[in-house]
Amino acid sequence: MNIHILEMPLDFGASRHGSDMGPSAIRLAGIKERLEGLGHKIEKYFSPIQINPQEYEAIGNPKAKYLNPIVKANVQLAEEVERAASSGDFPLILGGDHSIALGSLAGLAAAYRKTNTTFGVLYVDAHGDFNTDETSPSGNIHGECMSASCGYGLPDLTNLYFAGRKVDPKNVCYVGLRDLDAGEKKLMREAGVTAFTMTDIDRLGFNEIVRKVLAFFKGRVEAVHVSFDMDCLDPMYAPGTGYHLPAGMTNREALLLMEEMCDSGLVKSAEVVEVNPVLDVRNQTASFAVDLIARLLGEKLF
Repeated sequence: MNIHILEMPLDFGASRHGSDMGPSAIRLAGIKERLEGLGHKIEKYFSPIQINPQEYEAIGNPKAKYLNPIVKANVQLAEEVERAASSGDFPLILGGDHSIALGSLAGLAAAYRKTNTTFGVLYVDAHGDFNTDETSPSGNIHGECMSASCGYGLPDLTNLYFAGRKVDPKNVCYVGLRDLDAGEKKLMREAGVTAFTMTDIDRLGFNEIVRKVLAFFKGRVEAVHVSFDMDCLDPMYAPGTGYHLPAGMTNREALLLMEEMCDSGLVKSAEVVEVNPVLDVRNQTASFAVDLIARLLGEKLF
């Protein structure tokens, strides 16, 4: 498989700094060598953005902080993702905060609409990222990226790269939710996304949740984008993230999910976000991000 690794050192979308160093931490953890060892070809490996540090920019709209630089960076990302997906290659995006999903999904949508390919999103995250400027308690755009990609929120975000929604919310499946705001929870239900929370995992068991996820996508879409936020994991396994929430997924559950998604044959793109080396311990979160990506792209234990 030909892979385009796109580094997005962007932390404008979050309150805590440091995730802009996540791509370099994943690089240093050996992502290129690991994937080449699996027989993949790294077609490109670079950052599509040139951007000032957050401290140099104005916050702007307090309900959508740093809107202009985030839009600018994500348009640049969308161009590269569209180029990779249109050529049949695998875009692998390394964040950065989760606001980069705006560019990932815009680029994929632009590529897939040329061939009338239906695609869905597996969103592995502790959070829904389904707020809008009207419901967000923080104004951080990483909490508005999924709603905007589904067509809800500020026109600057919903119409990023091209006008209109990028993905049908009925083709979006969440796994690992454990922290939702009241407004976004209501909007998620209205939009019709499918969600498996940590309570569902505890109640049904993780194997059953994985089975339901695979059944959700099978026959519904022709391609799946995996958007993996490292804060879905319990802090015991991923200390290097901006939001430490207890009672998250285990490392074994996350690895199983990635391996099963690989075996589905539907995954055509992925992003891993919210690795924050400032908060990490001996780069273990970045190293585990490499493990997850390797499982998603074909690594087996035996």
